[in-house]
Amino acid sequence: MIRVTEILGNIFSAEWVAKTEPRGVRRIDIDQWTAQKSRFVAYDDFGEEYQFCLKRHIHLHDGDVVAYDANAGLMTVINLRLQDVMVVDMGALSRQPFDVALCLAVELGHALGNQHWPAVVRGTKVYVPLILDRKVMESVMQSHHFDYISYSFCPAAQVIPYLSPQEVRRLLGGSSNHSHLHTQHEG
Repeated sequence: MIRVTEILGNIFSAEWVAKTEPRGVRRIDIDQWTAQKSRFVAYDDFGEEYQFCLKRHIHLHDGDVVAYDANAGLMTVINLRLQDVMVVDMGALSRQPFDVALCLAVELGHALGNQHWPAVVRGTKVYVPLILDRKVMESVMQSHHFDYISYSFCPAAQVIPYLSPQEVRRLLGGSSNHSHLHTQHEG
């Protein structure tokens, strides 16, 4: 077992690219939810166990180097798996009368909230992590028949550069499929 208490660097930085040898990189696959934790156990692609004991508020990112053996030319790197994101575009609402736009925005908020889907609003876009099968999320959106509101799906990596770290955590921090249980409310 290897104990990890700090992030040594990132494989995408010039310093670490120079240290990378062709067969000297081991990878630890984790999801965004796990990347937000400070204490957990994970295994690299060779089955080696790593016990993570990071300081609070330290979060792992794709490419972070967590172990390095200069003599062997071997480093262990985080491979962050991100879910896709549904992007709800409300830009066309700005061309509608205020009361129509307000009503549709509230209806959208109610529909997303009723599903207990985490969401981040940035400008005229609402970002929702793909926490269920894409067809299920499409079905929910289609069942509401939102006029002037469109949606699409894209890789989370395309959205992250436009969000603050807090928004990224809110959007992707708890979005692994097993972390959200939805109970149907009866009214």
